[in-house]
Amino acid sequence: MKQLATVFLLFGFVLSYPAWAGDAAAGKAGYTACQACHGANGEGSATANGPALAGLGEWYLVRQLNNFKQGIRGTHPEDALGAQMRPMAMMLADDTAVADVAAYIASLPAAKNAATLGGNADAGKGLYTTCATCHGARAEGNKALNGPSLAGFQDWYLVAQLQNFKAGIRGGDPKDGFGAQMQPMAMMLADDQAIKDVAAYIVTLGQ
Repeated sequence: MKQLATVFLLFGFVLSYPAWAGDAAAGKAGYTACQACHGANGEGSATANGPALAGLGEWYLVRQLNNFKQGIRGTHPEDALGAQMRPMAMMLADDTAVADVAAYIASLPAAKNAATLGGNADAGKGLYTTCATCHGARAEGNKALNGPSLAGFQDWYLVAQLQNFKAGIRGGDPKDGFGAQMQPMAMMLADDQAIKDVAAYIVTLGQ
């Protein structure tokens, strides 16, 4: 497996991350432990508090799994869902295992989920204009701007994460430079209704 050096310049600091080309076939076996919460096909499960993962880029999955392993995510006392995920990520023994599972998940077709929280998608469309710069007009993501795809996520997960960014529960760790980028963007959403509206619109983009 080939290791590539990826360097990002952010807020005046150079952040270096190893980028791995994962083996999806090997990652399929590693994904078995993930199925209970994230579904056999990465479609997610509201009952198990597992967001949909199918359709996310390998690069983003690797970053987030490593963030959980390193305690950048999942250690804030108010991040109960993140705390559930951290020990699961730590079961992945090394960078190869992380990359392989990420490659397998990325190979799955994007999930399609319906809105459940009563957000107004029409109102959310206007609010999403700012988000489109990094996440794409169809929420397809933009690796060059470190914006993951959002279209496959459930509205309840999007709402929870936007609330976490606003509250500093996510993106507050000094090692999470990319999460820090999201904090001021989330704070542009005035209240929980605005958050629900933009989440409802994003869900329509994945249908």
